[in-house]
Amino acid sequence: MKIPPDVDRTLKDHRDSIDRLDAILVYTLSERFRHTKAVGELKATHKLPPADPEREARQISRLQKLARDAGLDPEFAKKFLNFIIKEVIQHHKHLAK
Repeated sequence: MKIPPDVDRTLKDHRDSIDRLDAILVYTLSERFRHTKAVGELKATHKLPPADPEREARQISRLQKLARDAGLDPEFAKKFLNFIIKEVIQHHKHLAK
């Protein structure tokens, strides 16, 4: 199927933006995990539990509000953060060993 040139250009522009945003997400997650690793090391050193349910609940609530403000589905934000939290807790458990 032949795509009209103007549609093709618009499609390419959107895809270029998506690619840049994907890179930003990856580097942002990397930075976040550097900090959570430092937190995990502190917790392990001071024999603190790997999970902090009260903080996690506050973070989920905060992210859901940010999502609503940004026009993003708050349930998606909650699922996304829960996925990250689960991974962080696994890292913290590993560091505690």
